Amino acid sequence: MFNSEVYKARRSKLAHELKSGLVLFPGNSELPFNYSSNSFPFRQDSTFLYFIGIDTPGLFAVLDCESGNEYLFGNEAGIDDVIWTGQQPGLEEMASASGISNVKPLNGLQEFVKGYKGKIHFINPYSDGVKVLLSSLLDIPVAQLKEKQSLELIKAAAGMRKIKEDIEIQEIEKAVDLTSEMHNIVMKYAGAAEEYFSERDVVGKIYDYALSKGYFTSFQPIVTVHGEIFHNCGYKENLKRGRLLLIDAGIETSSHYCGDMTRTIPLGGRFSKRQKDIYDIVVKANWGIVDSAKPGVLWSELHKRAARIITSGLKDLDIMKGDTDEIVENGAYALFFPHGLGHLMGLDVHDMENYGEDNVGYDEKIKRSEIFGPSYLRYGLEIKENMVLTDEPGIYFIPQLIELWKKENKFKDFINYDKALKYKDFGGVRIEDDLLITADGCKVLGKPVAKTGKEVESEIIVR
Repeated sequence: MFNSEVYKARRSKLAHELKSGLVLFPGNSELPFNYSSNSFPFRQDSTFLYFIGIDTPGLFAVLDCESGNEYLFGNEAGIDDVIWTGQQPGLEEMASASGISNVKPLNGLQEFVKGYKGKIHFINPYSDGVKVLLSSLLDIPVAQLKEKQSLELIKAAAGMRKIKEDIEIQEIEKAVDLTSEMHNIVMKYAGAAEEYFSERDVVGKIYDYALSKGYFTSFQPIVTVHGEIFHNCGYKENLKRGRLLLIDAGIETSSHYCGDMTRTIPLGGRFSKRQKDIYDIVVKANWGIVDSAKPGVLWSELHKRAARIITSGLKDLDIMKGDTDEIVENGAYALFFPHGLGHLMGLDVHDMENYGEDNVGYDEKIKRSEIFGPSYLRYGLEIKENMVLTDEPGIYFIPQLIELWKKENKFKDFINYDKALKYKDFGGVRIEDDLLITADGCKVLGKPVAKTGKEVESEIIVR
């Protein structure tokens, strides 16, 4: 936790922006894996962490915007809890650490909330348990929670969380430093491509590093020789020399701030000419964003910049053809770059995704594109100083998508399908870094990790 004054100041600012109403902050509870005392690793809700900071299950906080009164609801640990999990801090101690003066038993929550006559602010939960709890507290059917949630609360909370405080930036930098160190270790390990290695071995190395540092991963690692499958977590393939291995993984520290980085490496230590041609285009797109990102620029325009660089490179390889700007405006490049450039990052690796991407990444003026490809861009608004976003362009050859578009005769004036089909066995390349937007540009966070083709080849240990 940060100092209690941090959380008090955040809640005070939130109350000032909302002006009135009762804000509900449900914390997460332990989630049973297959029976009640065998749980998944506990992860506190990020909104609760941001405004309350207490990393303990089974708590619920409330803020009265008009009076400024704050309450922490929970149950004191009993002797049975002590026997099984050891001595735990009491509610008064936890509340004091967050700067909350009023403590109440959890069984008094329903009467407290139902007794309030004004507007109640809440965010639609992602946890089924919290959905049921809020449904009972508010007499709202679970299916209607999303439409009844407080957009005022979402906008106010998102506005605060988008701009990172100095103490948050320090934690993010710590997470990204660890993430980059992990990638350096894993790159060398996986690049050797011993015949007995598999994707599972690489994932094991990632978890081994994270746990050895006392942390965990910020999401389920993506480690795959089928880089054209964006979230491939099957870990079934052996590592054969000559193939590309995409590694997308990050560390989440004990403060729950995240890192997120992707590298694509040649198994065996050397890129083929065909692999390096594609790889170099993605590197150029990645650096093109680093050179262009600064306050006041629309992230959606930076996505288009990456698309133009990718399009130009694929035209040089005779995979695409025609006018680059026309290709980008029509979305024809999305056959090879179907996802968005990147996303906000902080307490969530996809920061505030549970608020609804359109509520965080778009507004009344900047609307999400309806074109396949750019429609997947999670954030389209202007970027500002002290935001943290991921820069992750990629090129992918998805056989089913290429064949479908060819069958539909789609964008035939822009795509050389005969040439594209020769890459059906290629896989995909993605290169991802985490950017802190500064006063006049951006900073690539983390310790240096090999990125250019020569750097990657020289980094990999070939046995």
